[in-house]
Amino acid sequence: MESYQATIEDLEGISNLFNQYRVFYQQTSDIDGAKAYIKKRLENKDAVIFVVKDKQKYVGFTQLYPNFSSIAMNRAWILNDLYVVKEARKQGIGEILLQKAKEFAIETNAKSISLSTAPDNDSAQRLYEKSGYIKDTQFYHYELSLG
Repeated sequence: MESYQATIEDLEGISNLFNQYRVFYQQTSDIDGAKAYIKKRLENKDAVIFVVKDKQKYVGFTQLYPNFSSIAMNRAWILNDLYVVKEARKQGIGEILLQKAKEFAIETNAKSISLSTAPDNDSAQRLYEKSGYIKDTQFYHYELSLG
């Protein structure tokens, strides 16, 4: 298996993974929309995407968005997406992706990486906690939905 930071050359493979990820979260399959979205992220360099390939097959990805901490006066990253194809789960791919994200955050002198997951996604919660992530009990998080 190989893991690395994605480039535009990985567009097809990431787009397929991203579409599957969205379907996992009960969104309608939209491969063209997924491809356009990922292409924009890569071209605009407003996200960092890591992939894992197994024998040239894309089996997982994670996508980070930049953020800043005013209190820490430092960069932070939001790990917004992490997905491993069903047939490749329980092989350590999620851990590889989290490690790549951590290494990248350290390289960019970030203060932290934050993420969120569904309350019923127990396997993801176990993975995050195993990887050193701590469940936030200090702050409530709110969201204003605009569409």
